[in-house]
Amino acid sequence: MTKTIEEEPKHHAKHGKDGAAHHKPFIADSARIPEFTWPGILMGTILGIVFGASSLYLVLKVGMTVSASIPIAVMSITLFRLFSKATGMRQTTILENNMVQTTGSAGESIAFGVGVTMPALMILGYEMDMARVMVVASLGGLLGILMMIPLRRAFIVQQHGKLPYPEGTACADVLIVGEQGGSSAKTVFTGFGVSVLYKVLMSGLKLWQDTPERMITFFKGAAVSAEVAPELLGVGYIIGTQISCVMVAGGILASWVLIPAIKLFGDGLTAPLFPATHLIRDMSPAQIWKSYVLYIGAGAVAAGGIISLFQALPVIVSSLRAGISDMLGGTDAAPKTKSRTEDDLPNSVVVFGSLGMIFAIMAAPMLGLGFGIKGFLGAAMIVLFGFLFVTVSSRLTGEIGSSSNPISGMTVATLLLTCLVFVLLGWVGKDYRLTALSIAAVVCIAASNGGTTSQDLKTGYLVGATPKYQQLGLLVGALTSALVIGATLLVLNDASTVYAKRDLPSVTVNVQGLHKEKIKGPDAAMDSAEYYALHVGEGEVAGLEAGKYLVDDAGKVRYLVDPGINGTETKRMDGTIVQKYNAPKARLMSLIIDGILTQKLPWGLVLLGVAIALVLELCQVPSLPFAVGVYLPLSSSTPIFIGGMARWAVDKWTKKSAAESDMSPGVLLSSGYIAGGAIAGIAIAMLSLAPKIAESLDMSKAGEWTQSEATALLAFGALTFFLLLVGAEKLLADKKKHA
Repeated sequence: MTKTIEEEPKHHAKHGKDGAAHHKPFIADSARIPEFTWPGILMGTILGIVFGASSLYLVLKVGMTVSASIPIAVMSITLFRLFSKATGMRQTTILENNMVQTTGSAGESIAFGVGVTMPALMILGYEMDMARVMVVASLGGLLGILMMIPLRRAFIVQQHGKLPYPEGTACADVLIVGEQGGSSAKTVFTGFGVSVLYKVLMSGLKLWQDTPERMITFFKGAAVSAEVAPELLGVGYIIGTQISCVMVAGGILASWVLIPAIKLFGDGLTAPLFPATHLIRDMSPAQIWKSYVLYIGAGAVAAGGIISLFQALPVIVSSLRAGISDMLGGTDAAPKTKSRTEDDLPNSVVVFGSLGMIFAIMAAPMLGLGFGIKGFLGAAMIVLFGFLFVTVSSRLTGEIGSSSNPISGMTVATLLLTCLVFVLLGWVGKDYRLTALSIAAVVCIAASNGGTTSQDLKTGYLVGATPKYQQLGLLVGALTSALVIGATLLVLNDASTVYAKRDLPSVTVNVQGLHKEKIKGPDAAMDSAEYYALHVGEGEVAGLEAGKYLVDDAGKVRYLVDPGINGTETKRMDGTIVQKYNAPKARLMSLIIDGILTQKLPWGLVLLGVAIALVLELCQVPSLPFAVGVYLPLSSSTPIFIGGMARWAVDKWTKKSAAESDMSPGVLLSSGYIAGGAIAGIAIAMLSLAPKIAESLDMSKAGEWTQSEATALLAFGALTFFLLLVGAEKLLADKKKHA
């Protein structure tokens, strides 16, 4: 079979009311070329798992992800071309490469939803077990795809020329241009390799510090710090100068305004100030952040998410009208003769799939719903909110792109509405916290995956793909990624879990009914005894904060099991430093649930954050990225800011009036930085579970230079300079482009 090309794609041509009438895809509708093949599905699954894991790593660190479709498309084209040359087999078609990016992109969207919600389980006093994470990820991923199927014609076809779908259109351009070869893939692979090498030298061999920090002696409570990680540098370059500056501004407010102000005004207090249990003068900056700034940041993030949702309200209303109209229109909304490029999975799949989802949601014991009134109401809310926010997410993605899609605001809205319904029904016990989080988690993942699905279907519409094959590929990618993302989340958490004995209250509890377990990981070398595992929710045991504890046979608390995600203890029993993951939005979810259902939230601090978000919006500054900066340590925002400034310098250097395209050398190298740094970080985290191997690789005692801040800054400076050269097209430039 040969490829039939009607014409070069003209994405910005004039269109009538029905975009389909004037649209000519890159591959003609009459063409029959390989598309849904096992090599494409397998490659998409593998790349989806890799980029899903890297996206999860990123969302746990800084609360955001970047689109994976373009780097996956570039890597697919190159890997298959190399395989063809090596084996003599035929080259893959553009539709097969599109299938790879379609299948692979599901991993990134599911990773975002999982990272935003599931770590809140531990804060609420539940075990974050594998089965629960996998079930929630699978249900949310499938729901997002099913709900998007009947909306495809309304948003992709009939709104062609009106909804730009920036990432989907850019990905189609990459696939088409990629047929000619070039150095694009080499740039991604180079970034991946450089980032892996850098990360291994820094975090594996420990040749320099990963977070150099210097206290400002004349400014009490303030410090300058930066996590010199390649993945954060890449994020800053991709999101651009404005957003990276707004984020670091939030970090400066937290580290140079709020913490020093609390220190200044609280030094003379003779009693702890709620919600802290220690005197402010005895607290470190990290403890002040945990006790006060965390709640201010959470209030700002919640307000920023809700504001962004209200700003999109006109689009939300029109999206719902279009979606419901298309679904009720039945056969009138579809062409009389179904062509290849208009062949969706039948609506019966959506109907029976949704019914099956309701049954699965009620039947899954780890969601805490069941077949009673709570189970029926919970499943109904998931399907209702799922359809609402998948519709909204799909339309918003078409207008403003995935990066600006307020998924967090939709999740917060879902959680607020769910908790308010529970309060009205009198459902405020501990079990209902799990139910509320389960509902929000499934809806969050569904909305995230719905937006990604719409981008992929737009790419397919432009290149001439078969919708039903894309939808099947998305279902495969969602299920496989959901299984691996759950394991990745648990590995990252376990590898950075610390068993802490500091500041534990003298509390005795009843051990009846508790199960015993041993200390895990490197700390097991210091204590091999068995203890009872005690999970405590907020306010359940007097004197104990929410979390997990190990209790001896007499019922006395011996250890706080400080998790790797949202934990605060950074040293093991033997003194080694441990990397923690802040997961800012997961902490927000737990605060909302506890605040409404237990009514013990420090609302004064939360309202300070809300006021900060309102001030920023009135100043026409996007409040959500600023709020995330307030929540995160300044060390996380600083490398993002440096990446944004590198983007500004490249734009000035190359005399570009607008931001670079999504397939420019700098963006592609940054994608490689993100994937390589995140994958290496996960591998190194897994390595820490084998203490002897990790210890044998540790070269931190090779000389004083390994502990010097200058060494870390020089290494990060070299990484940034390389990005500047590639972005300015001084290295790895595609010479075909200038021919």
